[in-house]
Amino acid sequence: MEISDIFWNASLEELKRGYIQDNDSYLCLLCGEKVEKGIVYPHENIFYEAERYMRIHIELTHQSVFESLLGMDKKLTGLTDHQKGLLRLFYQGKSDKEVQEELGLGSTSTIRHHRFALKEKERQAKSFLAMMELLKEKDQYAPAFLPVHKTARMVDERYNITQEEQEKIISKYFPEGTNKRLNKFPPKEKQRLVILREITKQLKPDHMYTEQELNQTLKVIYEDHVMIRRYLIEYGFLDRKPDGSKYWLKK
Repeated sequence: MEISDIFWNASLEELKRGYIQDNDSYLCLLCGEKVEKGIVYPHENIFYEAERYMRIHIELTHQSVFESLLGMDKKLTGLTDHQKGLLRLFYQGKSDKEVQEELGLGSTSTIRHHRFALKEKERQAKSFLAMMELLKEKDQYAPAFLPVHKTARMVDERYNITQEEQEKIISKYFPEGTNKRLNKFPPKEKQRLVILREITKQLKPDHMYTEQELNQTLKVIYEDHVMIRRYLIEYGFLDRKPDGSKYWLKK
């Protein structure tokens, strides 16, 4: 199961702490880093058991679960940039007066109004989540939709695609299997999303590619490697340095 699937299937408590566990390991929901149980891990000349080390990993790599969630696309959080800015300051423990001064907003009563609006959003989210959980028990016709990857730069209608449709698209454009060459690049947005997701599976996580190395890797998959590289960036799967000297899979 991909990390995006695991992320969206995690419980609220698991999302809050940023990782899940199974019998053998702990898995970071933010990037997919895995830490095996029964092993001690060194950090700054101190050894930590696996779960404690996973918390250190989240702090070092992601700053915090809160910051990582806040950095997601607004279509995934339902928050405006202004609301994100307020939440970040509240999370830092700043008073209404300090928030008002930092943002240059009207008065402390304005900040209290924003707090109330965010609290109202929380109540709405809780009731909606409860309804959707209850709906799962009754809606036998609900399709399994393609999960949205957390690094998506734009969440829109292209994600309205089911698992069944995904399998058909993969079979059409990778008729010999996903470990073989792509026969052509799809013309439609939804199809491109599916194919690009499959292509990322052939790239190494936690690896910094030079432009030449990435081009060579993509050429094996499809002749127009420059176009594939461009779309991987456009769809939020790939990131790069401003000068194009290094490329890497986004987490």
